[in-house]
Amino acid sequence: MSSGLLLPVQIAKEPISTKGPRITTEISIAGRYFVVSPYYNHVSVSSKIKSPEERNRLKRLALSIKPKNFGIIVRTVAEGKKVAELDKDIQDVLMRWNLFYDTLKVAQPGQKVLGEIDRTSSILRDMLNPNFNHIHVNDNLLYDEIKSYLRSIAPEQEEIVKLFKNKQPIFEHFGIDKQIKSDFGKTVAMQNSAYLVIEHTEAMHVIDVNSGGRNRGDSDSQEKNAFETNCMAAKEIARQLRLRDMGGIIVVDFIDMINLEHKRQLHEVLKEEMKKDPARHTVLPPSKFGLIQLTRERVRPEMKISTTEKCPSCNGTGEIKASILLIDEIENNVRYFAHEQNEKKIILHVHPYIEAYLNKGLISIKWKWYLRHTIKVSIEAVSSFAVTQFAFYNTKGEEIKI
Repeated sequence: MSSGLLLPVQIAKEPISTKGPRITTEISIAGRYFVVSPYYNHVSVSSKIKSPEERNRLKRLALSIKPKNFGIIVRTVAEGKKVAELDKDIQDVLMRWNLFYDTLKVAQPGQKVLGEIDRTSSILRDMLNPNFNHIHVNDNLLYDEIKSYLRSIAPEQEEIVKLFKNKQPIFEHFGIDKQIKSDFGKTVAMQNSAYLVIEHTEAMHVIDVNSGGRNRGDSDSQEKNAFETNCMAAKEIARQLRLRDMGGIIVVDFIDMINLEHKRQLHEVLKEEMKKDPARHTVLPPSKFGLIQLTRERVRPEMKISTTEKCPSCNGTGEIKASILLIDEIENNVRYFAHEQNEKKIILHVHPYIEAYLNKGLISIKWKWYLRHTIKVSIEAVSSFAVTQFAFYNTKGEEIKI
Protein backbone atom coordinates (compact mmCIF):
# COMPACT_ATOMS: atom_id res chain seq x y z
CA MET A 1 0.00 0.00 0.00
CA SER A 2 1.45 3.37 -1.00
CA SER A 3 2.18 5.83 1.77
CA GLY A 4 -0.21 8.68 2.31
CA LEU A 5 -3.24 6.74 1.02
CA LEU A 6 -6.40 7.74 2.86
CA LEU A 7 -9.21 5.27 3.47
CA PRO A 8 -12.79 6.04 4.56
CA VAL A 9 -13.81 3.97 7.58
CA GLN A 10 -17.10 3.40 9.34
CA ILE A 11 -17.66 2.93 13.07
CA ALA A 12 -19.19 -0.53 13.28
CA LYS A 13 -19.46 -0.63 17.07
CA GLU A 14 -19.56 2.08 19.71
CA PRO A 15 -16.89 2.22 22.44
CA ILE A 16 -17.89 0.21 25.51
CA SER A 17 -16.27 0.60 28.92
CA THR A 18 -12.49 0.39 28.34
CA LYS A 19 -12.87 -0.93 24.79
CA GLY A 20 -12.49 1.55 21.97
CA PRO A 21 -14.76 1.73 18.91
CA ARG A 22 -14.54 -0.93 16.21
CA ILE A 23 -14.04 0.45 12.70
CA THR A 24 -14.31 -1.15 9.27
CA THR A 25 -13.49 -0.21 5.70
CA GLU A 26 -16.55 -2.13 4.48
CA ILE A 27 -18.97 0.79 4.25
CA SER A 28 -22.70 0.09 4.52
CA ILE A 29 -25.70 2.41 4.67
CA ALA A 30 -28.90 1.31 6.42
CA GLY A 31 -32.33 2.21 5.08
CA ARG A 32 -35.73 1.22 6.37
CA TYR A 33 -35.95 -2.01 4.36
CA PHE A 34 -32.37 -2.54 3.14
CA VAL A 35 -28.75 -2.35 4.17
CA VAL A 36 -26.75 -1.35 1.10
CA SER A 37 -23.02 -2.02 0.67
CA PRO A 38 -21.14 -0.49 -2.29
CA TYR A 39 -18.69 -2.59 -4.37
CA TYR A 40 -20.51 -5.84 -3.65
CA ASN A 41 -22.96 -7.71 -5.85
CA HIS A 42 -24.56 -10.14 -3.42
CA VAL A 43 -28.21 -10.11 -2.31
CA SER A 44 -29.25 -11.74 0.97
CA VAL A 45 -32.43 -11.85 3.02
CA SER A 46 -32.75 -11.61 6.80
CA SER A 47 -32.77 -15.05 8.40
CA LYS A 48 -35.70 -13.93 10.58
CA ILE A 49 -37.96 -14.07 7.52
CA LYS A 50 -38.89 -17.76 7.64
CA SER A 51 -41.34 -18.21 4.74
CA PRO A 52 -39.48 -19.66 1.69
CA GLU A 53 -42.00 -18.04 -0.67
CA GLU A 54 -41.53 -14.59 0.91
CA ARG A 55 -37.75 -14.96 0.93
CA ASN A 56 -37.75 -15.83 -2.77
CA ARG A 57 -40.12 -12.95 -3.56
CA LEU A 58 -37.98 -10.42 -1.73
CA LYS A 59 -34.78 -11.74 -3.28
CA ARG A 60 -36.27 -11.44 -6.79
CA LEU A 61 -37.47 -7.90 -6.08
CA ALA A 62 -34.11 -6.91 -4.60
CA LEU A 63 -32.30 -8.24 -7.66
CA SER A 64 -34.64 -6.31 -9.97
CA ILE A 65 -34.06 -2.95 -8.25
CA LYS A 66 -30.44 -3.44 -7.10
CA PRO A 67 -28.09 -0.80 -8.50
CA LYS A 68 -24.99 -2.03 -10.29
CA ASN A 69 -21.97 -2.72 -8.04
CA PHE A 70 -24.05 -2.57 -4.87
CA GLY A 71 -24.82 -5.39 -2.48
CA ILE A 72 -28.13 -5.57 -0.60
CA ILE A 73 -29.26 -7.14 2.65
CA VAL A 74 -33.05 -7.27 2.93
CA ARG A 75 -34.12 -6.38 6.49
CA THR A 76 -36.84 -8.17 8.44
CA VAL A 77 -39.26 -5.21 8.23
CA ALA A 78 -39.36 -5.60 4.42
CA GLU A 79 -41.55 -8.68 4.81
CA GLY A 80 -44.83 -8.19 2.92
CA LYS A 81 -43.82 -4.81 1.44
CA LYS A 82 -44.56 -3.92 -2.19
CA VAL A 83 -41.96 -3.13 -4.83
CA ALA A 84 -42.79 0.60 -4.87
CA GLU A 85 -41.97 0.95 -1.14
CA LEU A 86 -38.78 -1.06 -1.53
CA ASP A 87 -37.66 0.91 -4.57
CA LYS A 88 -38.22 4.24 -2.77
CA ASP A 89 -36.04 3.04 0.11
CA ILE A 90 -33.26 2.06 -2.30
CA GLN A 91 -33.40 5.49 -3.92
CA ASP A 92 -33.21 7.21 -0.51
CA VAL A 93 -30.14 5.16 0.41
CA LEU A 94 -28.50 5.87 -2.94
CA MET A 95 -29.09 9.58 -2.43
CA ARG A 96 -27.21 9.35 0.89
CA TRP A 97 -24.41 7.40 -0.82
CA ASN A 98 -24.03 10.09 -3.49
CA LEU A 99 -23.87 12.73 -0.76
CA PHE A 100 -21.17 10.67 0.96
CA TYR A 101 -19.22 10.28 -2.30
CA ASP A 102 -19.32 14.01 -3.13
CA THR A 103 -18.31 15.02 0.41
CA LEU A 104 -15.47 12.48 0.46
CA LYS A 105 -13.72 14.24 -2.43
CA VAL A 106 -13.01 17.30 -0.28
CA ALA A 107 -12.89 15.67 3.17
CA GLN A 108 -9.86 15.93 5.45
CA PRO A 109 -8.46 13.12 7.67
CA GLY A 110 -10.52 12.74 10.84
CA GLN A 111 -13.54 14.53 9.41
CA LYS A 112 -17.00 12.95 9.62
CA VAL A 113 -18.19 12.47 6.05
CA LEU A 114 -21.61 10.92 6.66
CA GLY A 115 -23.47 10.34 9.90
CA GLU A 116 -26.44 8.23 10.92
CA ILE A 117 -29.83 9.91 10.85
CA ASP A 118 -30.80 11.37 14.24
CA ARG A 119 -31.55 8.96 17.08
CA THR A 120 -35.32 9.51 17.06
CA SER A 121 -35.60 8.86 13.33
CA SER A 122 -33.39 5.76 13.51
CA ILE A 123 -35.60 4.30 16.27
CA LEU A 124 -38.71 4.93 14.18
CA ARG A 125 -36.98 3.50 11.11
CA ASP A 126 -36.21 0.24 12.93
CA MET A 127 -39.27 -0.11 15.17
CA LEU A 128 -42.27 1.59 13.55
CA ASN A 129 -45.05 -0.80 12.57
CA PRO A 130 -48.84 -0.63 11.99
CA ASN A 131 -49.45 -1.42 15.69
CA PHE A 132 -48.27 2.06 16.74
CA ASN A 133 -51.34 4.06 17.80
CA HIS A 134 -49.84 7.23 19.26
CA ILE A 135 -46.47 8.97 19.50
CA HIS A 136 -46.55 11.73 22.13
CA VAL A 137 -43.88 14.46 21.98
CA ASN A 138 -43.41 17.42 24.33
CA ASP A 139 -40.96 19.37 22.14
CA ASN A 140 -42.13 21.46 19.17
CA LEU A 141 -38.95 20.98 17.12
CA LEU A 142 -38.90 17.22 17.67
CA TYR A 143 -42.62 17.09 16.87
CA ASP A 144 -41.99 18.70 13.47
CA GLU A 145 -39.01 16.42 12.78
CA ILE A 146 -40.97 13.26 13.56
CA LYS A 147 -43.93 14.39 11.46
CA SER A 148 -41.60 15.13 8.56
CA TYR A 149 -39.82 11.77 8.84
CA LEU A 150 -43.08 9.81 9.06
CA ARG A 151 -44.36 11.72 6.03
CA SER A 152 -41.46 10.29 4.06
CA ILE A 153 -41.50 6.68 5.30
CA ALA A 154 -45.11 6.04 6.37
CA PRO A 155 -47.44 8.93 5.42
CA GLU A 156 -50.49 6.96 6.52
CA GLN A 157 -49.19 7.10 10.13
CA GLU A 158 -48.31 10.77 10.23
CA GLU A 159 -51.44 11.62 12.24
CA ILE A 160 -50.46 9.39 15.18
CA VAL A 161 -47.90 11.99 16.29
CA LYS A 162 -49.37 14.16 19.06
CA LEU A 163 -47.89 17.28 20.67
CA PHE A 164 -48.12 16.93 24.47
CA LYS A 165 -49.21 20.26 26.02
CA ASN A 166 -50.14 19.21 29.56
CA LYS A 167 -48.44 21.13 32.40
CA GLN A 168 -47.68 17.83 34.11
CA PRO A 169 -44.30 16.30 33.08
CA ILE A 170 -44.84 13.88 30.20
CA PHE A 171 -43.10 10.95 31.94
CA GLU A 172 -45.18 11.45 35.07
CA HIS A 173 -48.42 11.79 33.06
CA PHE A 174 -47.92 8.44 31.31
CA GLY A 175 -46.39 6.65 34.32
CA ILE A 176 -43.01 6.25 32.62
CA ASP A 177 -40.96 7.14 35.71
CA LYS A 178 -42.70 4.42 37.68
CA GLN A 179 -42.17 1.86 34.92
CA ILE A 180 -38.47 2.74 34.68
CA LYS A 181 -38.00 2.36 38.44
CA SER A 182 -39.84 -0.97 38.32
CA ASP A 183 -38.00 -2.40 35.33
CA PHE A 184 -34.41 -1.33 35.98
CA GLY A 185 -33.92 -2.32 39.59
CA LYS A 186 -31.83 -5.19 40.87
CA THR A 187 -35.07 -7.01 41.73
CA VAL A 188 -37.78 -7.34 39.06
CA ALA A 189 -41.22 -8.39 40.31
CA MET A 190 -43.43 -10.76 38.32
CA GLN A 191 -46.87 -12.23 38.86
CA ASN A 192 -47.79 -14.44 41.84
CA SER A 193 -44.96 -13.05 44.03
CA ALA A 194 -42.21 -14.49 41.80
CA TYR A 195 -39.27 -12.23 41.01
CA LEU A 196 -35.90 -11.98 39.27
CA VAL A 197 -32.62 -10.85 40.81
CA ILE A 198 -30.25 -9.39 38.21
CA GLU A 199 -26.57 -9.04 39.12
CA HIS A 200 -23.95 -7.37 36.93
CA THR A 201 -20.26 -8.30 37.00
CA GLU A 202 -17.33 -7.36 34.78
CA ALA A 203 -17.31 -10.78 33.10
CA MET A 204 -21.00 -11.60 32.82
CA HIS A 205 -24.57 -10.99 33.96
CA VAL A 206 -26.24 -13.41 36.38
CA ILE A 207 -30.02 -13.73 36.71
CA ASP A 208 -31.63 -15.70 39.52
CA VAL A 209 -35.27 -16.78 39.33
CA ASN A 210 -37.15 -16.92 42.65
CA SER A 211 -40.63 -18.27 43.27
CA GLY A 212 -41.30 -15.93 46.21
CA GLY A 213 -42.79 -18.75 48.26
CA ARG A 214 -45.10 -19.91 45.46
CA ASN A 215 -43.86 -23.51 45.38
CA ARG A 216 -45.83 -25.29 48.09
CA GLY A 217 -47.68 -28.55 48.41
CA ASP A 218 -46.70 -32.02 47.14
CA SER A 219 -43.87 -32.75 44.72
CA ASP A 220 -46.16 -32.80 41.65
CA SER A 221 -47.59 -29.36 42.39
CA GLN A 222 -44.09 -28.04 43.18
CA GLU A 223 -42.81 -29.28 39.83
CA LYS A 224 -45.78 -27.74 38.02
CA ASN A 225 -45.40 -24.41 39.84
CA ALA A 226 -41.66 -24.37 39.16
CA PHE A 227 -42.27 -24.99 35.44
CA GLU A 228 -44.94 -22.27 35.20
CA THR A 229 -42.80 -19.76 37.10
CA ASN A 230 -39.74 -20.56 34.96
CA CYS A 231 -41.70 -20.07 31.72
CA MET A 232 -43.03 -16.75 33.01
CA ALA A 233 -39.47 -15.78 34.00
CA ALA A 234 -38.11 -16.74 30.55
CA LYS A 235 -40.47 -14.23 28.91
CA GLU A 236 -39.52 -11.50 31.38
CA ILE A 237 -35.80 -12.24 31.02
CA ALA A 238 -35.98 -11.84 27.22
CA ARG A 239 -37.81 -8.54 27.75
CA GLN A 240 -35.26 -7.32 30.31
CA LEU A 241 -32.36 -8.07 27.98
CA ARG A 242 -33.94 -5.88 25.31
CA LEU A 243 -34.91 -3.11 27.76
CA ARG A 244 -31.49 -2.87 29.38
CA ASP A 245 -29.59 -3.74 26.20
CA MET A 246 -27.56 -6.27 28.18
CA GLY A 247 -24.78 -7.95 26.22
CA GLY A 248 -22.04 -10.50 26.59
CA ILE A 249 -22.51 -13.68 28.61
CA ILE A 250 -25.73 -14.09 30.61
CA VAL A 251 -26.23 -17.02 33.02
CA VAL A 252 -29.75 -17.76 34.25
CA ASP A 253 -30.36 -19.86 37.36
CA PHE A 254 -33.94 -21.08 36.95
CA ILE A 255 -35.89 -22.86 39.69
CA ASP A 256 -34.82 -26.50 39.91
CA MET A 257 -36.97 -28.96 37.94
CA ILE A 258 -36.75 -32.74 37.79
CA ASN A 259 -38.86 -33.42 34.68
CA LEU A 260 -36.58 -33.54 31.60
CA GLU A 261 -39.47 -32.62 29.28
CA HIS A 262 -40.10 -29.49 31.33
CA LYS A 263 -36.43 -28.52 30.95
CA ARG A 264 -36.63 -29.02 27.19
CA GLN A 265 -39.83 -26.98 26.94
CA LEU A 266 -38.34 -24.17 29.05
CA HIS A 267 -35.37 -23.99 26.68
CA GLU A 268 -37.77 -23.73 23.71
CA VAL A 269 -39.80 -20.99 25.44
CA LEU A 270 -36.68 -18.90 26.05
CA LYS A 271 -35.47 -19.39 22.47
CA GLU A 272 -38.88 -18.38 21.11
CA GLU A 273 -39.01 -15.24 23.25
CA MET A 274 -35.46 -14.29 22.25
CA LYS A 275 -36.52 -14.33 18.58
CA LYS A 276 -38.13 -10.94 19.26
CA ASP A 277 -34.66 -9.55 19.95
CA PRO A 278 -32.98 -7.85 16.97
CA ALA A 279 -29.50 -8.36 18.49
CA ARG A 280 -27.59 -11.50 17.55
CA HIS A 281 -27.77 -14.09 20.32
CA THR A 282 -27.26 -17.77 21.16
CA VAL A 283 -29.23 -19.75 23.77
CA LEU A 284 -27.60 -22.96 25.03
CA PRO A 285 -29.56 -25.92 26.47
CA PRO A 286 -29.75 -26.30 30.28
CA SER A 287 -26.57 -27.58 31.91
CA LYS A 288 -26.52 -30.49 34.33
CA PHE A 289 -26.82 -27.93 37.13
CA GLY A 290 -30.01 -26.48 35.61
CA LEU A 291 -28.34 -23.28 34.40
CA ILE A 292 -29.07 -21.81 30.98
CA GLN A 293 -26.31 -19.80 29.36
CA LEU A 294 -26.81 -17.36 26.53
CA THR A 295 -24.79 -14.76 24.73
CA ARG A 296 -26.14 -11.53 23.31
CA GLU A 297 -24.36 -9.13 21.01
CA ARG A 298 -23.04 -6.12 22.89
CA VAL A 299 -23.62 -3.22 20.47
CA ARG A 300 -23.54 -0.24 22.85
CA PRO A 301 -23.08 0.37 26.59
CA GLU A 302 -25.72 -1.28 28.75
CA MET A 303 -28.61 0.92 29.88
CA LYS A 304 -28.19 1.59 33.61
CA ILE A 305 -30.72 3.60 35.59
CA SER A 306 -30.43 4.18 39.32
CA THR A 307 -33.41 2.82 41.23
CA THR A 308 -32.35 4.08 44.66
CA GLU A 309 -32.87 7.49 46.27
CA LYS A 310 -31.61 9.27 49.36
CA CYS A 311 -33.22 7.93 52.52
CA PRO A 312 -35.23 10.62 54.36
CA SER A 313 -35.00 8.63 57.59
CA CYS A 314 -31.20 8.80 57.81
CA ASN A 315 -30.71 12.27 56.31
CA GLY A 316 -28.99 11.00 53.19
CA THR A 317 -26.42 8.74 54.85
CA GLY A 318 -27.86 5.57 53.28
CA GLU A 319 -30.07 4.41 50.41
CA ILE A 320 -33.38 2.57 50.23
CA LYS A 321 -35.49 1.11 47.50
CA ALA A 322 -37.23 3.89 45.57
CA SER A 323 -40.36 4.92 47.48
CA ILE A 324 -42.28 5.32 44.21
CA LEU A 325 -42.64 1.53 44.31
CA LEU A 326 -43.70 1.26 47.97
CA ILE A 327 -47.49 1.31 47.44
CA ASP A 328 -47.23 -1.29 44.67
CA GLU A 329 -45.16 -3.52 46.93
CA ILE A 330 -47.69 -3.20 49.76
CA GLU A 331 -50.57 -3.99 47.40
CA ASN A 332 -48.72 -7.06 46.09
CA ASN A 333 -48.63 -8.32 49.69
CA VAL A 334 -52.33 -7.53 50.15
CA ARG A 335 -53.14 -9.40 46.93
CA TYR A 336 -51.15 -12.42 48.08
CA PHE A 337 -52.82 -12.56 51.52
CA ALA A 338 -56.27 -12.25 49.94
CA HIS A 339 -55.93 -14.73 47.09
CA GLU A 340 -53.25 -17.17 48.25
CA GLN A 341 -53.89 -17.30 52.02
CA ASN A 342 -57.60 -16.44 51.95
CA GLU A 343 -57.25 -13.81 54.65
CA LYS A 344 -60.41 -11.71 55.14
CA LYS A 345 -59.01 -9.03 57.43
CA ILE A 346 -55.45 -7.88 58.07
CA ILE A 347 -53.74 -5.00 59.90
CA LEU A 348 -51.06 -2.92 58.21
CA HIS A 349 -48.46 -0.96 60.22
CA VAL A 350 -46.77 1.88 58.34
CA HIS A 351 -45.12 5.25 58.87
CA PRO A 352 -47.65 8.04 59.70
CA TYR A 353 -47.05 9.74 56.33
CA ILE A 354 -47.96 6.54 54.48
CA GLU A 355 -50.96 5.93 56.76
CA ALA A 356 -52.33 9.37 55.88
CA TYR A 357 -51.74 8.79 52.18
CA LEU A 358 -53.50 5.39 52.16
CA ASN A 359 -56.53 6.72 54.04
CA LYS A 360 -57.01 10.06 52.29
CA GLY A 361 -59.96 10.76 50.02
CA LEU A 362 -63.58 9.62 49.83
CA ILE A 363 -62.51 6.51 47.93
CA SER A 364 -59.13 5.89 49.52
CA ILE A 365 -56.46 3.47 48.36
CA LYS A 366 -57.49 1.23 51.25
CA TRP A 367 -61.03 1.01 49.88
CA LYS A 368 -59.73 0.38 46.36
CA TRP A 369 -57.84 -2.62 47.76
CA TYR A 370 -61.07 -3.90 49.28
CA LEU A 371 -62.92 -3.56 45.97
CA ARG A 372 -60.14 -5.29 44.04
CA HIS A 373 -59.25 -8.08 46.45
CA THR A 374 -62.21 -8.38 48.87
CA ILE A 375 -60.08 -8.02 51.97
CA LYS A 376 -60.40 -5.50 54.80
CA VAL A 377 -57.16 -3.71 55.63
CA SER A 378 -56.92 -1.74 58.88
CA ILE A 379 -54.06 0.74 58.71
CA GLU A 380 -52.22 1.84 61.85
CA ALA A 381 -49.51 4.52 62.00
CA VAL A 382 -46.25 3.63 63.77
CA SER A 383 -44.04 6.68 64.31
CA SER A 384 -40.93 4.60 64.89
CA PHE A 385 -41.16 3.07 61.38
CA ALA A 386 -39.00 4.35 58.52
CA VAL A 387 -40.90 5.88 55.60
CA THR A 388 -40.65 2.71 53.50
CA GLN A 389 -41.05 0.22 56.36
CA PHE A 390 -44.26 -1.77 56.75
CA ALA A 391 -45.56 -4.91 58.46
CA PHE A 392 -48.74 -7.02 58.28
CA TYR A 393 -50.59 -8.73 61.15
CA ASN A 394 -53.59 -11.04 61.30
CA THR A 395 -56.54 -10.54 63.65
CA LYS A 396 -54.71 -12.52 66.35
CA GLY A 397 -51.89 -9.98 66.34
CA GLU A 398 -49.42 -12.38 64.70
CA GLU A 399 -47.12 -10.94 62.05
CA ILE A 400 -47.69 -12.47 58.62
CA LYS A 401 -45.25 -12.45 55.71
CA ILE A 402 -45.08 -13.73 52.17
